[in-house]
Amino acid sequence: MPLMMTFFNVRKGRDMVFKRSMRHLFPKRARETEEKYGIRFVGWFNVTEGSTWDNVIILDLPNYAVLDALYADPSMRGFGHRVAESVFDKKHTIFLRERMGPDFVFKP
Repeated sequence: MPLMMTFFNVRKGRDMVFKRSMRHLFPKRARETEEKYGIRFVGWFNVTEGSTWDNVIILDLPNYAVLDALYADPSMRGFGHRVAESVFDKKHTIFLRERMGPDFVFKP
């Protein structure tokens, strides 16, 4: 089945509150998260497989231990849960070979 990805553009569609928060609040929050936890925001894409569309945020995680740090911080617990859910439950995670370190190796 073909897979199509397009970059998510904040300027098209959506309501004004969403646009304002994505233009002004999200970049600041992404910088704070990168400084504190080392999580780098790579991009936001619309992905389709067949006839369904999903908004996908691509994050560069330094290691799995950062998920525990997110859960430990009450203000970031929801974000940590969504990231961990996408990594462990949904099975839609793509690991880049260059980024695989010793904590990403499967140990039976």
